[in-house]
Amino acid sequence: MVTANPSSLGLIAGEGRLPFEVARVARRSGRSIRAIGYPGITHPDLEGEVDSLDWIHLGQLGVLLETFSRMQVSEVVLAGKVSKQHLYGDISALRPDARALEVISRIEDLRDDSVLQAIATALGEEGVVLLPQIQFCQQLVAQPGVLGRVQPSRAQQADIDFAWPIAKALGGLDIGQSLVVESRAVLAVEAIEGTDAAVLRGGGLGRGASCLVKVAKPSQDPRFDLPTVGLGTLQAMLEARVAVLAFEAHATLVLDREEMVRVADANGVALLALDAEGR
Repeated sequence: MVTANPSSLGLIAGEGRLPFEVARVARRSGRSIRAIGYPGITHPDLEGEVDSLDWIHLGQLGVLLETFSRMQVSEVVLAGKVSKQHLYGDISALRPDARALEVISRIEDLRDDSVLQAIATALGEEGVVLLPQIQFCQQLVAQPGVLGRVQPSRAQQADIDFAWPIAKALGGLDIGQSLVVESRAVLAVEAIEGTDAAVLRGGGLGRGASCLVKVAKPSQDPRFDLPTVGLGTLQAMLEARVAVLAFEAHATLVLDREEMVRVADANGVALLALDAEGR
């Protein structure tokens, strides 16, 4: 059980820019950041944004819990994606320890929510609370409206209207949160490969006017993997000639917003933040 130091915040850091954003906001609020990183996943530059950064392997759950206990961390936030594809490679490369194996034995399936809930439960058993991501990145949350100058065509708006309830249904099944559509046909559904790979696959089947629709799950747990878009998403869209990104306002984090809008405008890509009903 953790002896708490209220000023310390644990950060379990995955890939991308989100761990940097969370660390900066939390430090400005007076928290000291005790981060856990994963080689080949977490960006090494994060070390300059936190008070300490311990590197462990993905399967070392016991080491993670011991590290937070030693650091007197009683509150933790997850930030940045850790692809489940790592679970389908050489399992020995994850170096699972006894605590990880014990937790895995309790999981009925490998859906995102199942895995993340198991981690949250393991933290809770040690007196560590997993906090909502949005608590430390409210400034990134999209509000409804068009970002930038480009508007979707009537045909593209019809595609968004067609795709939105499908994306919501898929999210409710914990399959994925994104799909690519054109002419009211689904070209790709996001699964374990992630949004960017789905965009490249689906956009390659389209005629250059397809739409990427990305939503929150109907029962989205605010502690886990909020939908996130950014320059990486846009770069995949440009490569695949996907012309519109429609995503859910109030529930999606937008990274590098100004640069993303600038590049989208320069390339004629429409960016839309819609409400939970897709309006």
